[in-house]
Amino acid sequence: MAHAFREIIWPRRKLVFIGLFLIAISRVASLVLPWESKVLLDEIIPNKDFDQLKTLIWVVSLAIIVQSLTSFMLTKLLSVEAQHLISKLRVNVQKKILSLPVSFFDNNKSGALVSRIMNDVEGVRNLVGTGLVQLVGGTLTSVVSLFLLIKISPMMTIYVLVPVGIFALIALKAFNYIRPIFRTRGILNAEVSGRLTETLNGIRVIKGFNAEVQETLSFERGVEQLFLNVKKSLTSTAFITSSATFLLGLASTGIMGIGGYMIIEGNLTFGEFLSFTLYLGFMIAPIVQMSNIGSQLTEAFAGLDRTEEIMNMNPENDAAERTIFLKEIKGDMKFENVSFAYEEGKEVVNNITFNAPSGSVTALVGTSGSGKTTIAGLAATFLTPQSGLITIDNQNLSKIDLNSFRQYLGVVLQDDFLFEGSIRENILFPRPDATEEQLLEAVQAAYVYEFTDRFEKGLDTVIGERGVKLSGGQRQRIAIARAILANPKIIILDEATSNLDTESELLIQKSLAELMKGRTTFVIAHRLSTIRQADQILVIENGRIFEQGNHQELIEKQGRYFELFTYQSRI
Repeated sequence: MAHAFREIIWPRRKLVFIGLFLIAISRVASLVLPWESKVLLDEIIPNKDFDQLKTLIWVVSLAIIVQSLTSFMLTKLLSVEAQHLISKLRVNVQKKILSLPVSFFDNNKSGALVSRIMNDVEGVRNLVGTGLVQLVGGTLTSVVSLFLLIKISPMMTIYVLVPVGIFALIALKAFNYIRPIFRTRGILNAEVSGRLTETLNGIRVIKGFNAEVQETLSFERGVEQLFLNVKKSLTSTAFITSSATFLLGLASTGIMGIGGYMIIEGNLTFGEFLSFTLYLGFMIAPIVQMSNIGSQLTEAFAGLDRTEEIMNMNPENDAAERTIFLKEIKGDMKFENVSFAYEEGKEVVNNITFNAPSGSVTALVGTSGSGKTTIAGLAATFLTPQSGLITIDNQNLSKIDLNSFRQYLGVVLQDDFLFEGSIRENILFPRPDATEEQLLEAVQAAYVYEFTDRFEKGLDTVIGERGVKLSGGQRQRIAIARAILANPKIIILDEATSNLDTESELLIQKSLAELMKGRTTFVIAHRLSTIRQADQILVIENGRIFEQGNHQELIEKQGRYFELFTYQSRI
């Protein structure tokens, strides 16, 4: 709560104070009607004073106009600012999430993260918007009304305060119970959204295995949990409202009895009784309203708790640790006794040492799960070694600012991601300001024109989400064109030719040869025929370098590489 006040409310204190000022005027204006009702019954009607009646009508009308105007200004001012704040918070959370390490994304569903960016900050509108101001305004109205009630009849006021006090205790207990429910709702919302996003992304697999029913059941279970959570909070809120109705109804009934007795005895006038009843409404209405506002504020704080969790996470580009900024690089990369584990005690890469000189091609070979992709991830700074040292141009890679290093990095992944949009937009992704000439050079080098020339709109053809309208080979060539346009010094090729038919592979081999020229390249390949020209081949087994050398040297050794190569040649 203190964090929310410091970070959200205090920077907007001018707006909040204007809101409080407007609501104070609005609430004072609202008290004119019960006050004038007493004057009407006790003075104007008995005295048949028409002049005073006209004045009363003007005063009441003016009070209503003031109420309407302040209410409009309040909503316009604070509700608009609340929505502005929500949009800014969403941008901040998205920016923060993008700054987190790759491991964070491996452990969280994309749909769940979308929910955290879009939904968790929604409740803030109740802090800066009308919620908080109504809470303060309601409290102000109740306090002023209380003094006016005491002035009319202390005895009736004391009677009213007993059920109001009991209600306040019930509400306090209920809100402590509700807050964890709202917190859990955020988590459930994220899980359901995450599963739904996965389902929509994997629609071909679902239909291919006739699994629509089990996906619907899985979604249904999530929605059911969400419903039970909402049911809990609604039940709690309904209990608060019902308690208010019962206790305050009890107070009203008592007032009728006491007030009626006092009027009969001559201790209370009709005007005072009406005035008391109206002021009582003004005191009680905000208290009942607070149960609703209270649950809104509780929801806001629960969402902010979850947002704060993300905002407090350490970004991968830690400014305190990564203090070296690269102006330019040659591209000499060295691994010295590097080890890495995704889970403690289960090392995937174990004490690896090798040099990848500037402009050289290092091929990583081995069975599935041997650690090849992890080594590539370490070279790309997606992962940070637990022990050992990786250097670039003799500088410790773990101390280098990631933005300054990654501007020289190009990546072509096994299942390379294409964005929804046109082929042109996807190739221009790393350099949106590239010239048409540079774009066409990349298109030529990656042989993208081989298939775009057949499309009616050429490079402006829209390829659908994740490039679903293209073949695997076509998607791969777009990814390579993207890497060529980025003009990197270091390239990671993870199974870059895995999706290609023989004809496409021959074209790609030519374009890759162009891409690799003068650049430090790491190639991961199951198809060993694609890496004959590599300067060095590392055979990885169980996270260690089992063999090392070029193609010819390793064939002559007749070891593990020779076995893999001859086995593949026979297939």
